[in-house]
Amino acid sequence: MDHGYVIALDTHCAFTEAVVMTAAGSVRQRARVATTLPDLRRLIEAVRRPRHVVLEEGPLAGWLLRGLGAVADAVTACDPRQNAYIAKHGDKDDPIDAEKLGHLYRGGFIHPVHHPETLERVVFKQLVGLYHERVHNVVRHANRISAHFRQYGWFVRQTQFATPAQRQELLRPLPSQSLRAGLRMLFEEYDLARARAHTLQRILIREARRFEPIRRFVGVPGVRWVRGATFFAHVDTPWRFPTKAALWRYMGIGLERRRSGNGPLHLRVPPPQCVCRPLKNMILGAAQGVILAKTPPFSERYKEYRHAGISPRNARRSIARCLAATLWGMFKNGRVYHPEWVGVALAAASDPTEPSAAG
Repeated sequence: MDHGYVIALDTHCAFTEAVVMTAAGSVRQRARVATTLPDLRRLIEAVRRPRHVVLEEGPLAGWLLRGLGAVADAVTACDPRQNAYIAKHGDKDDPIDAEKLGHLYRGGFIHPVHHPETLERVVFKQLVGLYHERVHNVVRHANRISAHFRQYGWFVRQTQFATPAQRQELLRPLPSQSLRAGLRMLFEEYDLARARAHTLQRILIREARRFEPIRRFVGVPGVRWVRGATFFAHVDTPWRFPTKAALWRYMGIGLERRRSGNGPLHLRVPPPQCVCRPLKNMILGAAQGVILAKTPPFSERYKEYRHAGISPRNARRSIARCLAATLWGMFKNGRVYHPEWVGVALAAASDPTEPSAAG
């Protein structure tokens, strides 16, 4: 940044610490204002243009980006974890944090966090996240039930207590009436969690049908309404990724390359905190689906990878990259799925001779 003003905000529920500085880093104003849109807009409008607002990602970030965008030349939410690596030395309080944030923005050291531009997209993304949370809750309850049976030497899977008859058969050999009563309560909690997940799934599918890109995504093998909605909600716009490789790394299926000096090249899957876990689970599940269903042309490429000596895990990740590239291309060009076009994406998705990485 070589001109204009930076307005750095350290935001809390009740108040916001603000620091206004020039492009050269000279602090012109410090202020504490209430965390309301009218007060923040007045603060920003009092600064000459061009004015750039920067704040850290948090629960209020999306609301502030939408509410302050009209009065600033740019509003940026950035990754606080990365900021801490750079600026956590020295004294710390809210005014100091806001000033450090302004210097990081001025120097170009921040990592922007993407937010949907419209409230409709925000609400839909929250619905997708709520559904996945309910599914995880179902799994959590199922694991609790399995753990109780394991204490008595029985290894019970979720499919083995799906019906009342199966549950009665499992409960009968237990040595205590109180234990059986406790497990019945766990079964009731499991049923309630599963019913809520099914209700949210119906709502999610109904809302997903309103978005034209998702209606095209469901034509891709391995992708139905929930997976298509997950991709659409979390990617939001295909133009935020400059290349397929950047998309793959965000989804947790790409590889980071690391080398120091003349040392060896190391490849690794990005760590969990650096990827979008719902997208990673969605695309790997879709890849597993097309492999098990032997859906061409993906299944043929998977066989080629296996015959080339690639491990099943890395071969599945390569198919996941191809699926992600296919969805990304459809998102950008507005076209429907064409199986005959997948060959090009498959060839570009992964090189079978590429060194493998654990993960």
